[in-house]
Amino acid sequence: MTQDMLTTVFGWITLLNLAILGFSTIMIIVLKDWVAGIHGRMFDMSPAEVRKAYFTYLANYKILTLIFCLTPWLALKLA
Repeated sequence: MTQDMLTTVFGWITLLNLAILGFSTIMIIVLKDWVAGIHGRMFDMSPAEVRKAYFTYLANYKILTLIFCLTPWLALKLA
């Protein structure tokens, strides 16, 4: 695998993960009551606990995307 190929792969992975993160964020904002009700019933959680779990999920996904996708892409671009 060449450096150019790895750079391209990490670039696409970063783009896809940021798109998933953006889509998830928009869906949680737009459909928060409906989705929180479904997940609250599925996991026996209150709406406040579900919203806290959403925030934790989005924060962890963002951190993992930055560390494992964006950082290697930037390092390969700068090398």
